[in-house]
Amino acid sequence: MKIINRRALHDFEILETFEAGIHLLGAEVKSVKSGKMSLEGSFVKIIGSEIYLINAQIFPYPFARPEGYDLRRSRKLLLHKKEIISLKTKLAAAKLTLVPLECYNTHGLIKLKIGLARGKREYEKREKIKRRDMQRDIERELKLKGKI
Repeated sequence: MKIINRRALHDFEILETFEAGIHLLGAEVKSVKSGKMSLEGSFVKIIGSEIYLINAQIFPYPFARPEGYDLRRSRKLLLHKKEIISLKTKLAAAKLTLVPLECYNTHGLIKLKIGLARGKREYEKREKIKRRDMQRDIERELKLKGKI
């Protein structure tokens, strides 16, 4: 089970990554382990001395009681105090943001990979797509010449 935030990889340049645990309820754990989670439109925010995942959707587990369940509630992330202080200083120093990159299961624990990122400009995104297309064309030409 691995849930990837593809939009974040497209919109941001990732400078550094961190692995954090997530504080979840029982039914949420089962739902995430079955892959029923979306990181689309979510972000990470430091409030006081704690760090939170905001606006991530964890869909309800079908066999749990749905009363009072909020799909997009804020969930606390579990990081060491030193890491949170380090992130706080890096965010204050430059125009950086924290973005959730992927969620995965490790030894029965749900982990979230967050990235310290800088936003890409529109022309940088177009340039990257152009380079990828050119590389694909070159590989196609080499493959055709190898067959002849």
